[in-house]
Amino acid sequence: MHALLAALLLFLPVTPPQAKAWTVDRAHSEINFSAEARFLSAHGYFGAWEAEVRFVPEDVPASTVKITIDVKSITTRNDRRDNHLKSNDFFAADSFPTITFVSRRIAAAGDDRWEITGDLTMRGVTREIVVPTQLAFAEGNRRRFKGTFTLNRMPFGVKYLGTINRVSEEVEVQFQISILEPPR
Repeated sequence: MHALLAALLLFLPVTPPQAKAWTVDRAHSEINFSAEARFLSAHGYFGAWEAEVRFVPEDVPASTVKITIDVKSITTRNDRRDNHLKSNDFFAADSFPTITFVSRRIAAAGDDRWEITGDLTMRGVTREIVVPTQLAFAEGNRRRFKGTFTLNRMPFGVKYLGTINRVSEEVEVQFQISILEPPR
């Protein structure tokens, strides 16, 4: 009887772990950027954004992430520059109020490191990018992921360069996102 039961179990479908929605801890999360310029590099962050993180700790590649950034929340601590960044010269925030990233696959890239491939949409243009990510902290029901990558803004239609204070085509993006497991 036990042999028959064991044989039947071999033919049952194996259900992979379900990706549960984890809560983003906004007090311990941020999305920053830095763009080189001739006179002074622009360092800033986006103050308003949402993230949907479906996380499977025992099978990270089965996880998903979607981030939606409110372009008008861009802050460089300089009102004049912030307004210029929101204008048609850069993000055209009135016409394209959000930047989105939607993961398509997550691949292991070493111990506690992954490459998240997904679609980034900015200024109405969608391009595939790869975001290197690492687990920075894991304890109990909390995880913190971080990463840094360089993004060429030109293919997204963010083409203003400037004449006096020329701005680099490449922007460094840095993020830290802390997530909390939902109660069981």
